Amino acid sequence: MENKDVQNCTMIWYPSFEGRIPDMEKLKMQLNIIKSMKMKPNYSALAREYGIDRRTVKKYYEGYEGKPVKRNKKSKLDRYYEEIRNKLSIKGVTVKAVYEYLRDKGLDIGTYSNFNKYIKKKGIKASKKQECHPRFETGLGEQAQVDWKEGIKLISSEGEEIIFNVFSYKLSNSRYCYFEYRKSKTQRDLIECLINAFKYTGGVPKEILFDNMSSLVNIENGGRRRINNKMKAFAEDFRFKIQLCRPGRGCTKGKIETANKFIDWVIPYNYEFKTEEDLKQIIKNICIKVNTLVNQSTGVPPLLLFQKEKEYLSPLPNRSVMESYICSEHRVKVHKDSLVYYKGNRYSVPPKYINKTVTLEQRENELHIYYNTELISVHMLTNKRINYDYEHYKELLGRVMKEDLNEIEAICDRNLRKLDNFINSGKG
Repeated sequence: MENKDVQNCTMIWYPSFEGRIPDMEKLKMQLNIIKSMKMKPNYSALAREYGIDRRTVKKYYEGYEGKPVKRNKKSKLDRYYEEIRNKLSIKGVTVKAVYEYLRDKGLDIGTYSNFNKYIKKKGIKASKKQECHPRFETGLGEQAQVDWKEGIKLISSEGEEIIFNVFSYKLSNSRYCYFEYRKSKTQRDLIECLINAFKYTGGVPKEILFDNMSSLVNIENGGRRRINNKMKAFAEDFRFKIQLCRPGRGCTKGKIETANKFIDWVIPYNYEFKTEEDLKQIIKNICIKVNTLVNQSTGVPPLLLFQKEKEYLSPLPNRSVMESYICSEHRVKVHKDSLVYYKGNRYSVPPKYINKTVTLEQRENELHIYYNTELISVHMLTNKRINYDYEHYKELLGRVMKEDLNEIEAICDRNLRKLDNFINSGKG
């Protein structure tokens, strides 16, 4: 066969693969046959036959195998895989909660959509609760819904277990939320939280929907529900109507149940905070974020709709009425350093009250601390972050040191001076 014939050769016989092998595989097989016969293919003719560029035919003839079916492209989320997996293993946590936690840490994790795809691709699962949420729409300023997120348990970076509740308040029309950290959920807590929510939103709705919480409702013989007198008086003074969910139908307050899911965003902070004050600030930050994110039901951030709804809220009662319901006492737990928190600063009590709950009462410029009815400590209110009574600190040192009394007193003097200098230097 002459060279001209060889160069013009385009079709070499090969078995019929019609319907069973893709065109590019056919082309590769045909080129291999041509190559084995030491013939030069007609690139243009083969390109027309397979509907591709002649340069592509030449690439395959010269050994190109094509792109791999699957590319093992690494994700930028791989570097956070262990942290993501560990956070999603926490009971009750959600994918959205972990995503927001990582964003708050300043990590480059991309969009929530891609984050969710990555979770599914890696087979990491978070427990999900199936809940019913029927839709009930209300007018501007007509309704708010209230609930408690109870018994949340987190551990600080110093190993201290903190069990707390979060008061959740949501305006039904705008979906604007208010969250507040509380150690207990007594009637006093409920009233104080409601007043704080009214102040936060700048007014009072026409009605508030509650479940059958014991601080609000008395259950009489025969199962009849009766709102207690204190809450009736409170509602009258603040000019709102109390509405109760039907027994066994908690899903009728679906909006506040949805808000409680946002409170779960605090769960990934397990071991990631130092003090209760840190925890309170985390909850405040979550509230701000929830109010500025686009709401799935309305398609806009709650903060935007709230600008209109707040015009329809009733004004707060006068100051004397509000103060009559606000108790100046606060119940807090004594930490292992024998300190309690009050308005951002710390004050000491005798070490024997560590891990006990005490009552704080402000009287003018003094902080009085009680255990049950016993007055155990009095401090002048200061701007210092840490306020140790000398005797309290000496007793605390004596519990952990074996030195004699004179040495303990010398160490106590030295440490307290250093502590004051450290705080005054602005490092505390």
